[in-house]
Amino acid sequence: MTLSYIGACWLLAGCPGKPAPLVPMWLAPADPAAAAAWARATLPGRDTAIRFRWKYQDADRRWGGRGQARIAPPDSLRFDYVGPLGLGAGAAVLVGDSVLWADPERNFRSLVPAVRMLWAGLGVARPPAAAQVFGLSDAAGDSRRQIWRFVDGSDTLDYVVAEGAGRVLQAEWRQAGKLLARSTTQLDGRGLPAGARLDFPEGPARFELSVVAVDTAAVIDPALWRRRR
Repeated sequence: MTLSYIGACWLLAGCPGKPAPLVPMWLAPADPAAAAAWARATLPGRDTAIRFRWKYQDADRRWGGRGQARIAPPDSLRFDYVGPLGLGAGAAVLVGDSVLWADPERNFRSLVPAVRMLWAGLGVARPPAAAQVFGLSDAAGDSRRQIWRFVDGSDTLDYVVAEGAGRVLQAEWRQAGKLLARSTTQLDGRGLPAGARLDFPEGPARFELSVVAVDTAAVIDPALWRRRR
């Protein structure tokens, strides 16, 4: 996970000072097979198209538009976006945690610099396969929380699923203790994304998605994975 990153505390927490970790606690070692099964369960059951409106802001600009994410389980994502009045269009194809291609590449890297966080923004957990796994499950009244931590070298990736009045998936990525990205995704009753916010600590910047429609009967043309526009 070595791309360029953007974001800041005032975007993450709306206050000065260093943002606190999403999971400020020690976690016990957990079963990697159970963690992998949980991550697989966050995937849509079949090809799915998610239409959304998006907003992006950093220290220099603020803009937005519309887009579509098409997910083909188990690991493929086509992400298309366009700015106001049809300007600033772009697309990318992701396979797992890698960008297969992006056009224009610079715009996509600026818009969504952390691939695993983009997946999390769409409600999908994609932890590194060879990571050490830690976890915690707790409950208080009608609220339940499941925490998973994946440690891969200097990278730490935390996922928190909170269920109560609604269901929320949060993710946080730190490298050598430094916060690189955090996401918060509101999930609907089917576990599909209803909206998301991704914050990145070195810009500052924020990327938000507001889901317009989810098509769980989508048919994805195989040529779409190669066609750039």
